[in-house]
Amino acid sequence: MRILVVCGAGASSTFVAHRLNRAARAAGLDLTAFAGTQVSLPVDLDDAHVVLVGPHLETSLDAIREAAAPRGVVVVPLPDDVFTDTDGTRVLALVQAAADPDAPASV
Repeated sequence: MRILVVCGAGASSTFVAHRLNRAARAAGLDLTAFAGTQVSLPVDLDDAHVVLVGPHLETSLDAIREAAAPRGVVVVPLPDDVFTDTDGTRVLALVQAAADPDAPASV
């Protein structure tokens, strides 16, 4: 599964993607997270199954959902305190819930 993490300039999304990749490896999951920006979103959506949206882009969520819907990409807004998730496990739980909303939460 490919996870796109989007923020304004790509810096904070890079940190979240790195932590998410580390958490997925530790859990033995076949998941790859990559960072993107709001500007690169139209191209990056073609390579994603899930897009995680940084909290500072909350006002853009509807537009992001509209762009993602035709591609079947699930959009997940990240919580305001996402950057305190230093090991990536909370973000991984959000991804797992988005990928399988009927599965019990793992975190």
